[in-house]
Amino acid sequence: MLELKNIGFQTEDEKEILRDVNLNIEDKIVVITGPNGGGKSTLAKVISGIFRPTSGQILLDGVDITDMSITERAKAGVSIAFQQPVRFKGLTVQDLITIAAGRKISLSEACSYLSEVGLCAKDYIKRELNSSLSGGEMKRIEIAMTLARESKLSIFDEPEAGIDLWSFNNLIKVFEKMHENTKGTILIISHQERILNIADKIIYLKDGQVERYGSREEILPMLLNAAEKPGCTTLLNKLDK
Repeated sequence: MLELKNIGFQTEDEKEILRDVNLNIEDKIVVITGPNGGGKSTLAKVISGIFRPTSGQILLDGVDITDMSITERAKAGVSIAFQQPVRFKGLTVQDLITIAAGRKISLSEACSYLSEVGLCAKDYIKRELNSSLSGGEMKRIEIAMTLARESKLSIFDEPEAGIDLWSFNNLIKVFEKMHENTKGTILIISHQERILNIADKIIYLKDGQVERYGSREEILPMLLNAAEKPGCTTLLNKLDK
C-alpha cells in the first residue's frame, strides 16, 4: 500500500504545486485525473522520487521512502513510465527487458513479456530502441519492461499521449489484462474516459489538492454528468464550476 501523508511541494521560486495531499492507495488500478496544471504529473514525480516533497511523508508497505532517491525507490518496488518513452541508442528490446528484470532471463521469458503487451516477440525482441519504433510500439515495450520489473507500484504518466487511436485501443487492452494479473498497484495519470472506466478508484486533483477520491462508480458519473452541462468542453470541468 502507498500512503501519502500531508505531502506538499514547492518550486525553487516558492510556487506551491501540491498542498497537504493525503492518500492511501492499495487498489489494482487507480487513476489520477483533473484539470491541466492541477499537479498530477508533479505528484507522480514526487511519488517516484524524481522530485523530493517539501513537506510530508511517503510510505510504501509501511516503509518510509520519503528520503530515498529514484534509484533507491526503484529497488524498493516503484517504477514510472513517462509520457514520451526514452529511446536508448545501441540497446535492443531484449537488452532493455533484461535490464528491467534485474537478473539474467531467458530469451523465451523476455519474449513472454512482449506477448503480454500484444507484440509479436519474434518481430521485436532483436529490434534496436531507435526512431524506427512508433510511439505506440515504444509505449507497449515500456509496459513490457514494467512487467519484467514486477514492481509493487507502477506509475504511468498520460500513457495515451502521442499515440494513434489503434495504439490507444491496444493500450486499453493491455491495462485490462494487467488489471487481471498484477499483484501490485498501477497508478495512471490520465483524463481519458476509457482509462477512467478501467479504474478501481479515481483521484480528482485540482490546484494541488485532492478534491475527490473514491470508487469509479462514485466519481466517474459525477464527472461525465458535468460534461453534458452547457459550456463544458471536457469531463474535467466538473469541479471547476
